[in-house]
Amino acid sequence: MKNIKLLKLGNKIRLERMKRDMSQEKLAEMANVSIRTISDIERGITDIRYTNLLQIAEAFTLTTSELLNFKY
Repeated sequence: MKNIKLLKLGNKIRLERMKRDMSQEKLAEMANVSIRTISDIERGITDIRYTNLLQIAEAFTLTTSELLNFKY
């Protein structure tokens, strides 16, 4: 069973990426992680490392708090 919090975070990252018309490849490049890491995070199948969370937030010019704020 998937962790609901990981699913919500993955969905938030995917929505932020799509809002910016950014591919998984581009986000991976900007966050200095693999495309597979982005894919796994967005699908909620991997626990995100704190350093990756920081890098993804930076790529979006958001704070980690903004990424972790689920309004849905």
